[in-house]
Amino acid sequence: MSSIVMGATGDKNKTSWPEVVGMSINEATDIILKDMLNAHIEILPIGSIVTQDFRLDRVRIFVDIVAETPIVG
Repeated sequence: MSSIVMGATGDKNKTSWPEVVGMSINEATDIILKDMLNAHIEILPIGSIVTQDFRLDRVRIFVDIVAETPIVG
């Protein structure tokens, strides 16, 4: 279930997107941007050190899967 917060003008704004867990970064980003056009999306590895400031325009996506074999070259 997504979290929704009432905005100052009475509109409803999503604050989380549990439905994108397990999707690719591109799919997740597209869904988030459909719901929140002005979102500044940050893609970060799980466990990253992040600032504790609260920004209404920022959505952080934490990832941890290696998609292809790492190779030298």
